Amino acid sequence: MKIIKFRDKKKYKYKRKVSIKNLILKISVGLHDFEKKRRQRVRFNIDISTDSNIKPDNNNLSSIVNYEDTINKIIYVTEKKHHELLEDLAENIFDIIFESKIVKKVNLKLEKLDIIKNTESVGIEVSKSRDEK
Repeated sequence: MKIIKFRDKKKYKYKRKVSIKNLILKISVGLHDFEKKRRQRVRFNIDISTDSNIKPDNNNLSSIVNYEDTINKIIYVTEKKHHELLEDLAENIFDIIFESKIVKKVNLKLEKLDIIKNTESVGIEVSKSRDEK
């Protein structure tokens, strides 16, 4: 008699990411007096990694990151006040995005588009991860 072994069902590893690419807003940001008086264009590029163990569910929107809602919250925080530093603005955006418990990591790139002549942009790139304790 021959014994036949069945293969285990394949288990997949998922990586889920929500991307917001090239969102351009006219906002009040900067240390210089002329920056405080006039809004400038800033480009936002955001990658949001989520908990891959949580399956997206049509009946439970807390199982996903809603990119439209995220963009609207970013617009609100940029219209609400002047940010002297892009780093300060980045921290406020992290606070907004990490309100969702399924977010594991955020990569954020903020660029001023019109501030330095002879450059396409200047800015910062920051990553932040949720502490897994």
